[in-house]
Amino acid sequence: MFNHWYITSTTRKLNLVPKILAEFSESLMRDIWLEHRGYDETTLNDVIYAGGGEKDFNLLMSLGLLFIRQKNFARLKLTLAGKAILDGESPVKILTNQILKYQFPSSFSISRGVKVSERFKIHPFWFLLKILLDNRIEYLTQEEIAKIIITEAENESDKCYEKIVARLIEFRNFGDVCLEKDFAQKYTSSKGIVHFERPFAHLLDIANTIINWLEYTQFVFRDEGKVKILDEKVEEVKKIISEKFKFVSRPDEHEHFQRQYGLDLTHTKDTRNLLQTKTVTDFMITEMKVKKIFISISLTEPVAKITADLIDRISEKSGIKSNIVEEILQKNFPHGSIGAFMTSYFEMAFSGREQCREFEEATANIFREIFNFNSTWLGSAYSGREVPDILLLSDEDKFQAIIDTKAYSKYDLPTTHRDKMIFHYLPDIKKYSSSELPLKFFSYIAGGFSNSIANPLNKIVKDSGINGSAMPVSVFIRMIEQNNLKKYNHKEIKNIFSVNRQVNISDL
Repeated sequence: MFNHWYITSTTRKLNLVPKILAEFSESLMRDIWLEHRGYDETTLNDVIYAGGGEKDFNLLMSLGLLFIRQKNFARLKLTLAGKAILDGESPVKILTNQILKYQFPSSFSISRGVKVSERFKIHPFWFLLKILLDNRIEYLTQEEIAKIIITEAENESDKCYEKIVARLIEFRNFGDVCLEKDFAQKYTSSKGIVHFERPFAHLLDIANTIINWLEYTQFVFRDEGKVKILDEKVEEVKKIISEKFKFVSRPDEHEHFQRQYGLDLTHTKDTRNLLQTKTVTDFMITEMKVKKIFISISLTEPVAKITADLIDRISEKSGIKSNIVEEILQKNFPHGSIGAFMTSYFEMAFSGREQCREFEEATANIFREIFNFNSTWLGSAYSGREVPDILLLSDEDKFQAIIDTKAYSKYDLPTTHRDKMIFHYLPDIKKYSSSELPLKFFSYIAGGFSNSIANPLNKIVKDSGINGSAMPVSVFIRMIEQNNLKKYNHKEIKNIFSVNRQVNISDL
């Protein structure tokens, strides 16, 4: 039994959930197919381990993407949320909704082998966002979540909330001294063993998983060990916490709970009749195989449309004829799957030097695949020379532009970078561009920007006479999402990137 919050630990990041879910679905479908053909009935454990193992199964179950039907030989089923992910809807939106609705108690939290203490009745991620918005707190560390919040935040009452705020302030002032004397024994690991050299290790691991899940929502970022809400997401988070989530009832009734918790964004009730098992055909197996490969690709690169190259890649990898692959992709993903990649892209924007090259290349691909620019990543061809990261050419509106990416959470455009733009990138464009089209704007795309970004940005605009901007990655992602609903033309894009300040969501 856990006398603290518990989130299933897994080495996999949530951005791999669609792939894991596809693996389980393919495994389940194949086993049903075999059973219909007279093979020995497979057990649920066969499906679990063929799909990716117990840890992955627990992750999907805890997020409300699967449930088990005891009275049906095809016992493992997708919830509506799980089905929506496999049908090509944005996994970020679906999983963010599941994270926000996550609650104690749940069917998973009271299950055998988990059993989180019944004293907790709380939506943990909603509670954390509320704490992060409080101007008395403003940020949280992994240690504060581990030692204060997951052990003491029992419910959503005002009394409990104020107690946690006071305890966090106390912990910041006095550290471990303010913890109970029997803290290590009271909040020991599930095995009941106190490791005196690392008595808080299991709590810190859970806190890290919690932060990983919060980061997936793209509401927060880590800044030198502190978890903070992105400035441009503050209003959205305020709206989220303005109303409490209703608790899903009857967690002890597994199927009822999972089907209610696992509702997607368009349903208020799961009314599917699952009493009869649908016959699994050879084509359904083929379709699932193609979907699984497509999902794997969409996690690593932006897929805005179904192209001949994509069809050929999946055909070669699956051994399925290209005309069948094309039929399946056009049926299931006619508009590609941009949302799946956005989680990885968001992470790149805060990675510092670790993934700065990948961030540059991904941004160039986004402008090419999603916004239909002739986009060139200059990093490899002009290595070591004074050139920006990306050159954009618009045949549609007859202009060119340059983009520089910075994988930092609070990029402040230091003097050296400012001067590179003023004295090299803008005036020397003919050194890396053969186009005669006019240069219309420059922009920096970063995880986030410091409050002082306006001054150096304005100096570049004033000295060069070229419009410019600073685009936070969360705003850029919102722009990408809105492009799926109504395509931006290049003139509109030029206007957005030419505001001569940081771009806001209201500018889109």
